[in-house]
Amino acid sequence: MNDVMGIIKTGGIYEGLKELTISRSSAAIPFGGRYRIIDFILSDMVNSGIRNVGVITQNNYHSLMDHLGSGKEWDLDRKKDGLFILPPYVTTKNSGWYRGSVDALYNNISYIRRSIQKYTLLSGSNSIYNTSFDEMLDFHIAKKADITVMYKKMDFMDRANLSKYGIIDMNNRSRIVDIEEKPKNPKTLNVLMDVCILERELLKELVEEAYSRGRYEWVKDILIEKFNKLKIYGYCYQGHWDYIDNIKSYYNASIDMLKSSTREELFPANRPIYTKIKDEPPAKYKGSSRVINSIVADGSVIEGEVINSIIFRGVNIKKGAIVKNSIIMQNTVVGERSELDCVILDKDVCINSEKRIIGQSNFPIALPKKMVI
Repeated sequence: MNDVMGIIKTGGIYEGLKELTISRSSAAIPFGGRYRIIDFILSDMVNSGIRNVGVITQNNYHSLMDHLGSGKEWDLDRKKDGLFILPPYVTTKNSGWYRGSVDALYNNISYIRRSIQKYTLLSGSNSIYNTSFDEMLDFHIAKKADITVMYKKMDFMDRANLSKYGIIDMNNRSRIVDIEEKPKNPKTLNVLMDVCILERELLKELVEEAYSRGRYEWVKDILIEKFNKLKIYGYCYQGHWDYIDNIKSYYNASIDMLKSSTREELFPANRPIYTKIKDEPPAKYKGSSRVINSIVADGSVIEGEVINSIIFRGVNIKKGAIVKNSIIMQNTVVGERSELDCVILDKDVCINSEKRIIGQSNFPIALPKKMVI
């Protein structure tokens, strides 16, 4: 896919993730013990052979910039093409606060213009999945499509829970005949995954046209408005996919990582997920420790019990502490004889001795960075 450029949008505001996004964008939320959410889509692009990737940022993007750096870990620190971090364009007339995806793309139109690839893979940044986009591009070309969107058929989900997604309906040739944006009563179970392929020149034309008319939303103002005029097709993704937009979805996707079947889908040997490298010593397990069905990252010290949990780098679980069904992020300390269940602790949290914090799997408790209890 040398003739494809990638654009990742990271600017969304998710009220449901506010405890984890006080000082970072949602794309930079830690995930799975050592990764950030953006690592998955960025690795998917790189594993597909894409070597020109632009990351559009908006709010709280310093953590994201620090994580991505020059793109070295993704082999994107190169003279030709590479990784481009695109911060908001702020002037006396422009606050830098994008009014939607189209606005964000328009304010970075110079990057799109100077790129030389024929096609653009446009994606959001809040999804957890592992794929190669080669087959999607082949599908797009074979259909002679103007735009191809990726979707997931959510057979396992009740229709009432699909109201937060874009929904598509297609004919028997996979051409889209209807698009609904967050419908109360969706017609189908075909959920848009916020990924599409189209020619770079068409993207530029669509963005410039929509912006000139004061239209700023990609789904509402381009896909929905144009599906009768353009040939827009749906490409079905068959693998594991999680969309992170609130604390519950983050918790569920994280705990799902404890299943071997999920890890096998997300981390196949031929498509690794890359991330920023940090040199840490191996985790230490003291004599009093007990660990069951958990992920424990390097640099951690475990003296207490850890059950069905994800422990990030540099975490210290003190003697007598019990951590169950929880996600404990980097450099957090859980004091002696404390008990945590269904809890998410952000980085550098300190839980003092003999504290008890109990959530529920449907309503996990999330504590922000550097909180002391």
